[in-house]
Amino acid sequence: MFTGLIQGLGYLQPQGQQQILVKCEAVPFWDTLAIGDSVAVDGVCLTVETLVAQGFVVSVSPETVQRTTLSQRLYTHQAVNLEPALSVGDRLGGHFVTGHIDEVGVFQELQQTKTSWELSFTVPDAIARFIIPKGSVAINGVSLTVADCDDNGNHFKVAVIPHSFANTNLQDLNPGDQVNIETDVLGKYVAKLLRLPGHSSTTTDPLPEITTEFLTTHGFGNL
Repeated sequence: MFTGLIQGLGYLQPQGQQQILVKCEAVPFWDTLAIGDSVAVDGVCLTVETLVAQGFVVSVSPETVQRTTLSQRLYTHQAVNLEPALSVGDRLGGHFVTGHIDEVGVFQELQQTKTSWELSFTVPDAIARFIIPKGSVAINGVSLTVADCDDNGNHFKVAVIPHSFANTNLQDLNPGDQVNIETDVLGKYVAKLLRLPGHSSTTTDPLPEITTEFLTTHGFGNL
């Protein structure tokens, strides 16, 4: 589990079949990193398998390669955002981020204001329903709040404070660049319980549909 508060930047380098070297010797958490630890790399939860002088090595599955932008970062020397997993007792300054990417979105536009940077993105229909005004979203692992979005959630804006902009790879984005998107995990659970499209139940004793009749039967007739 992560918070979406980035603690350093790194660079990716191919390291054998389905393995990646994450070069990050200067990050603040380097001295405490151990084999088996989880690290969010551009929002993707990966496991440290080997520690080397200049960073650590992780393995990536075909599913991870297909659903994220990691493979694009291997040969471009673009920085990736890094965050170690939460420890018991750590402050939760962002929001709960699992490190499981939902879809890849596309950066559209950057506008500078007096107090922040406004970035706009588009996302596929599959996750648009989870983008809501003032809701949480992780972009390349960065915890952000949706400032505004269209009715469907396909197009949205976030405001990034100068500190976050200067210390993450959001500053490197160009229009058309792809980004890793993780929507709020609570919204996904609610969608499954309400049986929204694409979230069918697999249990042998499925939960009842939440309808007006269901609510009336269970004492919510005056809502």
